[in-house]
Amino acid sequence: MSDDEDQEEEKEEPLVELGESVPVEGVPLVQVASRLSWPKQQSEVSRREGETVVRTPDGPKRVDELLESIENPYFQSRQEFVNAVREVTGTGPVPTAE
Repeated sequence: MSDDEDQEEEKEEPLVELGESVPVEGVPLVQVASRLSWPKQQSEVSRREGETVVRTPDGPKRVDELLESIENPYFQSRQEFVNAVREVTGTGPVPTAE
């Protein structure tokens, strides 16, 4: 078998076996963070994205609900915002929609 034939066989096989699509309620936190320019005041984040529902390990939560638990009134960067929210939500698997 030539190298070309080996490469063709590899291309035909899927790299990762995909399961059935299961819906997840909410959007990823980083998607919300990427829609904003930084630095940003917490009140401005709440005004612009407060009603957006994000995915968390405890289920979907509104951004303004999560911001209530954060004492920092100002985020210097996108990463600072993401880290602050993840301190509130934690990290881990996100439950699927029922």
